[in-house]
Amino acid sequence: MGNYIATHITHPDTMPKSDGKPTFDPMYGFPNGRKIREIPLSEEDMMAFKIPHDKRDYCAHKYMELHECKRRHYPFMLKCAHERHQYNECYVEDYVIRMKEYERERRLLEREKRIRQAVAA
Repeated sequence: MGNYIATHITHPDTMPKSDGKPTFDPMYGFPNGRKIREIPLSEEDMMAFKIPHDKRDYCAHKYMELHECKRRHYPFMLKCAHERHQYNECYVEDYVIRMKEYERERRLLEREKRIRQAVAA
């Protein structure tokens, strides 16, 4: 609760929308460009494997491997510990990347605010 008040109520102009699109160019600050993230499976593949909509993200290929392993080894799903670990690692890595993007957006908004205040003064 305290973080919400400290960030979204006291400084709403420098906090990015958590569910919104980035307001700055993703290539801004990268003179040599930046590797574009691509989802490893196409939408058709995800539909063919019947991957649930909430799992259709950058870790869909790991989810597919885990689900296939569970199907093969049922009821002994403990044999799929390696696949589960890989899926969880992918999920954590994706989360960290999204949080880094959020933090980058926040810092760029603060920078823009400082520049506007310097010009106004």
